[in-house]
Amino acid sequence: MSFASDPPVAVIWHDVECGAYTADLEIWHELARSSRGALLDLGSGTGRVAIELAAAGADVTAVDSDPELLAVLERRARRRGVDLATVRADVRELDLGRRFALILAPMQLVHLLGGPEGRGGMLRRAASHLADRGRIAIALLADEAGAGGGEPAPLPDIAEVEGWTYSSLPIEVASRDGVLELRRLRQTVSPGGDLDEALDVTRLDLVSPDELESEAAAAGLRPEARLPIAATADHVGSTVVVFGRERD
Repeated sequence: MSFASDPPVAVIWHDVECGAYTADLEIWHELARSSRGALLDLGSGTGRVAIELAAAGADVTAVDSDPELLAVLERRARRRGVDLATVRADVRELDLGRRFALILAPMQLVHLLGGPEGRGGMLRRAASHLADRGRIAIALLADEAGAGGGEPAPLPDIAEVEGWTYSSLPIEVASRDGVLELRRLRQTVSPGGDLDEALDVTRLDLVSPDELESEAAAAGLRPEARLPIAATADHVGSTVVVFGRERD
C-alpha cells in the first residue's frame, strides 16, 4: 500500500520514535542560559531541541545530514515564528567557518557515528568550532540501555498523520559485540484500515563516559561535568558529558 507522503514517511517515523522525548530539555535550556554566544545543535533532526532553544532566545544553528529532516525543521520554525539557521552536513566533517559558545549532541547521535573513528572525527570537528571558554555537551545512553534481559517499553509510540496511524513498538534490546541493537515493530494503518508492518533495527555503538572522555582528550578537550538525565516510563536514562577546550 502507499503511505502518506507529506511529511515523508522517514520524517514521520523520526517524529514517532524521537519527537516526544522531553526529559533532556531542562539540561539543554540550562546550558544555553549559562552560555554567552551562539549555539550549535548537532544531529538536530526535525528540531526537537533546536526550535525549543531558539524560541527561548538562543542564537541557534542546527546541523543534520538528512535534507528531509532539515526541511521539516525549517517549516516548523517558521510556523512558530522562530529564527534559526540550518546546515546540511556530516558532523564528522563539519566546517562552518565560525565558532560557538555551546555545541550540543543530544539523544543518540554519538552512538550512530561508526565507532571510535567516527566519534573521533566528530569530536575533532566540534573542537575546531568551539569558542574560547566554550563547551561541548554530549548525551550518552545510560549503562542499563545495554543490559541483557531488560524489558522494552510495553506500549508503542503512536502518531496519526493525515488519517494514517503510525505505531512503533520496541520488542527487543540486545547488546552484541559492543553494539546495542534496538528492534522495533513498525505498524502503519491506512485511513481505510489496511495494516502494514515491518521490523526496524537500529544499531547503536556502545560507549561509556570514560571512553568518551578518553577519545575527547585526543581532540584537545577536557571533561568538565557529567549531568544525569533520569529514565522515564518510555526511555532509559542518559548522561550528558560536558567538555571544554584544553588550555595551553
